[in-house]
Amino acid sequence: MAHLVYASCPLNISSCSKNSPKSWKKCLSSLPTSLTLQNSSRSFKSLPINRKNVQKLLSVRATALQQSTTKTGSGTDETSGQQPRPTRVMVIGGDGYCGWATSLHLSNKNYEVAIVDNLVRRHFDHQLGLDSLTPISSIHDRIRRWRSLTQKDINLYIGDVCDFEFLAEAFTSFKPDAVVHFGEQRSAPYSMIDRSRAVYTQKNNVLGTLNVLFAIKEFSEDCHLVKLGTMGEYGTPNIDIEEGYITITHNGRTDTLPYPKQASSFYHLSKVHDSNNIAFTCKAWGIRATDLNQGVVYGVRTNETEMHEELYNRFDYDGVFGTALNRFCVQAAVGHPLTVYGKGGQTRGYLDIRDTVQCVELAIANPAKRGEFRVFNQFTEQFSVNQLASLVTKAGEKLGIEVQTISVPNPRVEAEEHYYNAKHTKLIELGLEPHLLSDSLLDSLLNFAVQFKDRVDTKQIMPSVSWRKIGVKPKTVSA
Repeated sequence: MAHLVYASCPLNISSCSKNSPKSWKKCLSSLPTSLTLQNSSRSFKSLPINRKNVQKLLSVRATALQQSTTKTGSGTDETSGQQPRPTRVMVIGGDGYCGWATSLHLSNKNYEVAIVDNLVRRHFDHQLGLDSLTPISSIHDRIRRWRSLTQKDINLYIGDVCDFEFLAEAFTSFKPDAVVHFGEQRSAPYSMIDRSRAVYTQKNNVLGTLNVLFAIKEFSEDCHLVKLGTMGEYGTPNIDIEEGYITITHNGRTDTLPYPKQASSFYHLSKVHDSNNIAFTCKAWGIRATDLNQGVVYGVRTNETEMHEELYNRFDYDGVFGTALNRFCVQAAVGHPLTVYGKGGQTRGYLDIRDTVQCVELAIANPAKRGEFRVFNQFTEQFSVNQLASLVTKAGEKLGIEVQTISVPNPRVEAEEHYYNAKHTKLIELGLEPHLLSDSLLDSLLNFAVQFKDRVDTKQIMPSVSWRKIGVKPKTVSA
């Protein structure tokens, strides 16, 4: 059967949607199975992020891809009395940093994968004058290359999850057993640029997640939601951080309650709102959900992305989307001092991108129960910013690179020296085998940065977004 993929198509799908399921089948049967994927006719470069009709412009209509046979393996769903079939996983945000690596990993493990993405992350780069350190192929070329190398198909749905009509059609077409939700604006600095980006972040993240929850309720009630949260929801409390819940005794009475949240940006606040909405719908509707509170991710290579240059993942190093260790490695590679914000005592949980994909697979293979809202803290090690700078400095010395460190004014509002001890045992208990930050891995990461250093725009290295200076006026980037 051909699976719907959203692109331009001469067929009037809207006329089918008003009719019965039999009419839908008749419409779908008339679709050819080898139509070429097409992008929206409207360029993202001319698309204002705050336009009211952004969802409609980012959603493009239906065509179909030839469905190839997928071998069953670890992604197999065996039902009594039926032939085993691949477990179907919808990866929302599958064109992004974590989403792309996860999509390939799950496909390689013989899950049947569908990517849902509006490709707006690429538009952010055009807006802000940024670019990945690594050259990134189009999503269509990426999927075609993956098919040619592995003979495995990845279904593609181009559209915005904030458009419920689009999302409903994707759900009813693909019929997912699990949904991995990466489809959110994921940068704290981006959410603090100006009012319009703060509003966009909250609207996109919170309303998009609400749509996903309603889609599960209406079209796939047994579907398991695996949602990417963030360790940033917890803040930096002066007590140990538990995994989602804490048992409290107060005035002689004891209860287990959600762990208090202390978000530090409009982005992190959107994640807190997501968690509350998901917890409520698990209780009210019986949805099964796993919230993966992920730490800071580093690295670029997985077993799958290193198979071909067209499969390369993003490597962000700028002050808006770049994460600390990746940024430090690029700074060292081009001879720029490592930029430590303030005192450098900010401590967070970190993990390798290879562990991100492993954690997601473990969550899918061991789903939550109906009505259960699980929370896993997804990281493997804790480092302060100063510790990371020291590690990169030593790795640079081994490679003959002189690395310097400077302290720059902290653009964020955060504690620069604090207690930090977060629990992270649940994924280990499920079988996570961590890739810890070793000397060899740092050498590899630094060498990778050196390999592509000619692509570095040094003007993007310094922080340009201030938590205190955010205002109503839209902030633009000068050429």
